[in-house]
Amino acid sequence: FSLTKEQCRKLMELAKRSVYAAVHGKGPVQPGDIRDSELWTERGAFVTLRKRHYLRGCIGYTSPVKPLCETVVEVARLAALRDPRFPPVSEKEFDDLEFEISVLSHFRHILNPDEIQVGKHGLLVKRGPREGILLPQVPVEQGWDRLTFLKNACLKAGLPPDAWKDEDTDIFVFTAFVFGENDLK
Repeated sequence: FSLTKEQCRKLMELAKRSVYAAVHGKGPVQPGDIRDSELWTERGAFVTLRKRHYLRGCIGYTSPVKPLCETVVEVARLAALRDPRFPPVSEKEFDDLEFEISVLSHFRHILNPDEIQVGKHGLLVKRGPREGILLPQVPVEQGWDRLTFLKNACLKAGLPPDAWKDEDTDIFVFTAFVFGENDLK
């Protein structure tokens, strides 16, 4: 799966408009006159916000529950206002934000952790009601190997770091089409 540069530009514009509206106390942005059928296809996606290269918010939908353009609008707003790890983004921070969008593939359940390819796969670890997801770019940015990636996905789910060894823990891999503002220049 991939998107054209023009499709990426449209999604980036939606994400930025959505965050701008959110931090300025305005209502949700509408996707508007987008006519591209690929952008109206239901897909999971995440929007990551960084400020001076540090994470400032990241939220997404793992399941394809809405059209991609609507998903990007919603999760961009949520990343700015509702990431529980951070206070809401303020108006004065907007110009310092860097945006990244990750459009997710379908998830594939794996039984052998050796199938995980760092730099290619993202991870979703689930056990009971707990789940943790890490996007494919995270282990690369952090310099993690496969084992460290697995342990951190478990920790993100609120599980012990070795929970991935438990037969009651499910591990899913996925890929993502990832692009940031610099990729569109």
